[in-house]
Amino acid sequence: MRTSDAPYISKMRPAYWTSTSPQPNLSFAALSKDPIPSCEALISEFVEWADRSWSDDALNARAASEGWSSGMRDEAARAASDFQGELLRVREGLDLLKENAQLQSAFRLMNSAMRISAQGRYDSWRPFQLAFLLANMSCLITPEQEANVVDIVWFATGGGKTETYLGLLITAALLDRLRGKTSGITAWSRFPLRLLSLQQTQRFVNALGAAEIVRRKEGIPGDPFSLGFLVGGTATPNRIKKEAVREGEWDADKVDDTLNPFRIIETCPICRSRSVCTSFDRKVWRLVHTCTNPSCETEGSPLPIFVVDDEIWRFLPTVVVGTLDKAANIARQSGMRGLVGPPWGKCTRPGHGYTYARRQDRKNGCLVPDCVGGEPAPLQIDTTLFAPTFRLQDELHLLRDSLGAVDAHYEAALDSVQEELTGSKPKILASSATLTGYEKQVSVLYRRSARVFPQPAPQDGKGFWTADSNQLMRRYIALAPRRLTVEFVVDRLVVTLQKATRRLLNDPTGVCSELQIDPRFGDFLINIYGTNVVYGNTLQDLDAVIRSSETQYAGLEPPPNIESLTGRTGFDNVRQILDRLETPEADFDKRLHLIAASSMMSHGVDIDRLNVMIMMALPLGVAEFIQATARVGRRWPALVIVVPKMTRERDASVYRSFAEFVSHGDRFVEAIPITRKSRRVLERTLAGLELARLQLIHEPEGSSSLTTPRHLNALVRQRPNLLTEDREAIKSSLELSELDEFLNDQIDLWFEGFTRNLREPSADTRFISDLSPTGQAMLSLRDVEEQSPISGDSSQ
Repeated sequence: MRTSDAPYISKMRPAYWTSTSPQPNLSFAALSKDPIPSCEALISEFVEWADRSWSDDALNARAASEGWSSGMRDEAARAASDFQGELLRVREGLDLLKENAQLQSAFRLMNSAMRISAQGRYDSWRPFQLAFLLANMSCLITPEQEANVVDIVWFATGGGKTETYLGLLITAALLDRLRGKTSGITAWSRFPLRLLSLQQTQRFVNALGAAEIVRRKEGIPGDPFSLGFLVGGTATPNRIKKEAVREGEWDADKVDDTLNPFRIIETCPICRSRSVCTSFDRKVWRLVHTCTNPSCETEGSPLPIFVVDDEIWRFLPTVVVGTLDKAANIARQSGMRGLVGPPWGKCTRPGHGYTYARRQDRKNGCLVPDCVGGEPAPLQIDTTLFAPTFRLQDELHLLRDSLGAVDAHYEAALDSVQEELTGSKPKILASSATLTGYEKQVSVLYRRSARVFPQPAPQDGKGFWTADSNQLMRRYIALAPRRLTVEFVVDRLVVTLQKATRRLLNDPTGVCSELQIDPRFGDFLINIYGTNVVYGNTLQDLDAVIRSSETQYAGLEPPPNIESLTGRTGFDNVRQILDRLETPEADFDKRLHLIAASSMMSHGVDIDRLNVMIMMALPLGVAEFIQATARVGRRWPALVIVVPKMTRERDASVYRSFAEFVSHGDRFVEAIPITRKSRRVLERTLAGLELARLQLIHEPEGSSSLTTPRHLNALVRQRPNLLTEDREAIKSSLELSELDEFLNDQIDLWFEGFTRNLREPSADTRFISDLSPTGQAMLSLRDVEEQSPISGDSSQ
């Protein structure tokens, strides 16, 4: 019997055109002129491949040659039926492009915008991307039918999912303008982690900036295309208070990055120079990003990005990106109404934007402090047009356990509020790293059916949209420590890798000669392999890596520069680290050589220079292993070294079948644990669900604010059935039936307590949020656990 202490396996980079026929012209330039011929050629090839791969004759032949059971043959028939649905949708999309002149115009202009946005880095769609766009044309033309289906993109990391989404969003935004929606949000894209939203923002801004260039060139009326960055908290301000401006904290003349920490993008989306700075415009009360490049087309005017929450409510940018947690604000911020429906009105003062609820500090509902003379004017377009077309959910598989359960309740609230305000539900798009249990997860989260694109191929590595190539993408190696700790082995690996890099730096001719590589590639190799990632499962493991940099790596010259990317890393530091990784310093000594990363990095980090990863033990979830290792090798061949903790039975088991684990990892991904019908979760969310209805639906209908019990009591006297109607609306939105007896009783009891507190408020009750019998509404969707007060003794 033969064993190995270093089992390894290679994964090949996917090929995106698998037919022996020449690939149709899918360039942005060709599609911006006439998309029909290219789309017809693509579909023709797709149909021929389908006949060879999914026909009854093809499946029967495989069943006979491979010895399928009757159950296997039946499963293949079901998969073939799903595939035929995909083919039908792609064909229908082409028919819609032919029949609908406005849709085709928007599609052509979108391709013009993508050509500008790509800036020569790529000039065409991959076949699967164009097919996805065609398959979703129907949701732009018949949204009522498509809104009940969640479309999930399931594709290899680095395949171009983000650009595919952007193509659809830009098409929708242009079509909105052509159909008369001159203002308002087209899409709200939510990310479960703040790092994801930060990484994707530059791509979104680039695409929207290009779309704005096209809109202006074509003379299409409406607001400029823009992006809102809705993260808040320590990342960006919720609002800019007049006291802060008066005290000099915000000064338009101060553009130094240390004084303006809320610069979200580094590169101008118009001229692509690294010349973006921030300042505060007191006249219109805006934190603006501007380009200082004198040759930029913007000529110093604000870039199309809003990063302050209040500014997002005021201007309703075309696309909003941010963290999922912000959904909890529907119970607290009247401006959240703009993300699901029409604002209240628009201030007559130029540059002040949309208005919302009247409050003590904003008498006319304008969010600009001390707005004088401005009164809300009627909206200029039909209020139903303010309904967002899309809600996007990135990394769907992360919405699990308590986070998924809580989000399911808030998704129900968002849907019900939007339906009542505009008469429509949004189309939900999602991406996921796994298909295991996706139908149940979507049903729980969104109360919709689910559909995947592309459908799984009939044979691994032999699909139409992608197939294995002969180009190496990643090589995975497992090293089992023998009488050594994982930490010690990782330290030795880091030192070995960094020594090799420094040897190449100091003797490029000699090293390249040994490797039989042209010495001219020395600097390039140092650039793409000189930064190593150490991926740990616990902060304790990563702290050990940091400590080792001070002792174990002392013999390296120059000493390695190390940074952390974990949940403890501040938002500004994350932005700076990512910028240094993407645009490294010219001097090798000043570059980052080592990144100590946790699961925070396993999603959304798209940096071509990261191509070496050392994994300290195996993550507990297979999906995390897949996602984490996908952070390297996005463009160049990568090395993943896994150091299993052999004292753990699971790590030892994976090590013994390492090649099979890597090659068939998708099959081992666990189903997503999630439920919507949890009494504990309902106790945490009920207050938010009702406050959202009061604030976003009922308050705009009344003649006064609903901030205090006195105001709400007055409204209830006018509408005695209001709270009863809300109770039933919440039950309906959560799809509770008579069989959900305990949950129905829980909601009934909550409303009884709320009504009792409303009629007889306690002495310390100030706001309607204080009336909730289960406490305040959640501040964040992650605010699940009961909070415990912590006090300190200053005498100690």
